[in-house]
Amino acid sequence: MKSSTQFKQDHSSASSPYFSDDVRDFSQVEKSIPCQEACPAKTNVPGYIRDIYEEKYGRAYEINRACNILPGVLGRICSRPCEEACRHGNDNNGDSVAICYLKRSCADLKSPMHRIIEGLYTPTGKKVAVIGSGPAGLAVAHELAVMGHKVTIYESEEKPGGMLMYGIPEFRLPRNLLLSEIENILRLGIDLHTSTMIGKDINLEDLHDIYDAIVAAIGCMKPRTLEVAGEGLENVYNGLDFMKMVNAGQTPYVGEKTVVIGAGFTAVDCARSAVRLGASQVDIHMRKTVELMRIDAHEKVEAQYEHIGLHGLMQPNRIIGENGRVTGIEFLRTRLEQTDRSPYRVSVPIENSEFVIPADTIIAALGQTPDKEVIFNRAQQSLTMEGYFSAGDFVSGSSDVIHAIADGKRCAQEVDHYLTGIVRKKKMVRIEPCSTTDRDRSFDFISRTAMDTIGLSERKAQLTAEVESGFNTEQAYEESKRCYLCNLRYEIDPQRCIYCSACIDVMPKDCIKMVKGIVFEDSGAYQSYETSQYWNQATAISIDNSKCIRCGKCLEVCPMDCISVHKTELVEVDLASESFE
Repeated sequence: MKSSTQFKQDHSSASSPYFSDDVRDFSQVEKSIPCQEACPAKTNVPGYIRDIYEEKYGRAYEINRACNILPGVLGRICSRPCEEACRHGNDNNGDSVAICYLKRSCADLKSPMHRIIEGLYTPTGKKVAVIGSGPAGLAVAHELAVMGHKVTIYESEEKPGGMLMYGIPEFRLPRNLLLSEIENILRLGIDLHTSTMIGKDINLEDLHDIYDAIVAAIGCMKPRTLEVAGEGLENVYNGLDFMKMVNAGQTPYVGEKTVVIGAGFTAVDCARSAVRLGASQVDIHMRKTVELMRIDAHEKVEAQYEHIGLHGLMQPNRIIGENGRVTGIEFLRTRLEQTDRSPYRVSVPIENSEFVIPADTIIAALGQTPDKEVIFNRAQQSLTMEGYFSAGDFVSGSSDVIHAIADGKRCAQEVDHYLTGIVRKKKMVRIEPCSTTDRDRSFDFISRTAMDTIGLSERKAQLTAEVESGFNTEQAYEESKRCYLCNLRYEIDPQRCIYCSACIDVMPKDCIKMVKGIVFEDSGAYQSYETSQYWNQATAISIDNSKCIRCGKCLEVCPMDCISVHKTELVEVDLASESFE
C-alpha cells in the first residue's frame, strides 16, 4: 500500500481530492480553522455549516455525529469553545457565528426519513465492558461497537445518560431527544444493563473474567461539600442531588428564598429550577466575581432574565437554622489575589466581614469529584489490572460534555489497539481543489441570529418546557451565511504571480502580504512570514489564511489566474484503505 505522502505527491497536480500527512498541512488547518481546533472532538464546523447553507441537514448531522455522537444534545447544552475561538467574533468582525445553534439545527431540521450510516468493521470476537453510560461511556461504547467489538454497558442508575439524564434540567435538554440519540448508539448491538452497581450487584473481578477489556467511565458523582457548620440542616441540598430530584419529577422544597452557592452550569441549573418550583427570590453567590463564572454569556443572560441574582466576592461561613431547618446563611466578604499558578486568581476571606442572608433553602452546587470507591476498594489496586482503562471526567475531573465525548473516543482508540494490536485509523488532512467560492462579501454584515425563547410566564407554568425554540429553516440559512468558511485555503502561485498588487488593493482585511522570508517551527511547519513593505525585498505575495475572510475578491481581480482555492478538512482515514476514500 502506498504511504500517504506518496499518495499526496502522486496527486499534487490533480483536480480530485487527496490526503496529506504533511506537518505543514496539519499546521495550516490548526491555525486557519480556530473553531475546529478549539473543539475537543475536532468537529468539522465549516463543513457542516456549509451543508446547512445548502439545506443538506442530514449530511450536516452526520458530519457532527462522526465527531461528537450526540449532535442534538450538544446543540443545546455544549459549552461552546468553538464560538469563543470563532474569527467572526474578533475585533471589528462582529459577533461569533452561532455555531451551537446551527449544530442543533441540523438535528432538528433533518428529514424524518434520514438514515444514520456508519462504516462498521468486521466483528472481532472481543468483548468489552463499559461502566457508566454518561457521555464518555457512550462515546467509548459507540466507537468500540463500530470497530467490531461486542460492548456491554453497566449503569447504576435506572436510565442511561449519566449527568445528561440526571444533572441537566429538561427545560434545557428534552428527554425524548436525549433517549433518541442514545438509542442511535445502542442500536449497534450494544447491551445495556441499568440499575446495576459495580461492587454491589456484580464485582469488578467477575467482569475481568468475562470481558477482554473494561472501561471505567463513571464520571464525577461525588458532590463537593461546603464544610461549614449547619450543613446537615433540613433543606440544605447539594446541587447534584437537587437536580436528580427535579429530573425524577419530584418537587424538593425551595420556600420563598433560595440561596445557591456555586459558579458553574450546575449552579445556574439549580437556580433556574428553583424559580420554576415557586421560589420568589433566587440568588447565586460565589467566592470570585460574576465575570469569572464558569459558564458562557448566554447562561448569564438566561439567569438574569429569570430574575436570578448573581453575587460575587463572598463565601459561606456557617449555615443558620432553627428546629433543625435552615433560616439563613452567614457569609464572609472575599477579595481576589493573583498567584503565579493556576487558577492564578484566588479568593481570600476578609476578616470581620460577616453578614447574614435569610434563606429557606440552600443549594451547594460546588461541582463533583470522581468517586473511585464506587468501583475499587483500597486492597484491590484495580488500576493496575490488565485490560483496564478509564475515560472522561473519571480521569480528568469535572469538565463538560464535549470534553467527555472527546476523551471517550480517545480511550476507545487505546482499547482497540490493545485488543487488536494494530492502529486502524489515522488523522489526515483531506484536500479538495475548488474552482472558487460563492461566499458574498455582504454576508459579513449579517447580524447574529437570535434564538427564539418562550416567555417567563410559560417557563414558570411548566417545569419541563424547553426554553429555546430552535432555528427554523430561514433562520438557519441566514446564520449559516455568516461563516467565513475557514476550511477554504487560498494560495498564490509565486511562479505565475506578476506582483501587480491587484489582490492587495481589493482585500477588505489585512490578509495579503509581500513576503521576503518564512520562519519555520521546529516541526517543519510554517510559523510566520517575514513581511516587507518594499517591492525590491519581496520574494512572493502570500495570503494569510488565519486572517482571510474568504470573500473571493482576490480571485476576481487576479489577471494571471494564479490564485487557487482548496478545501482542507481534518479527517480520520481507515488505514486498511489504499485510496483513503
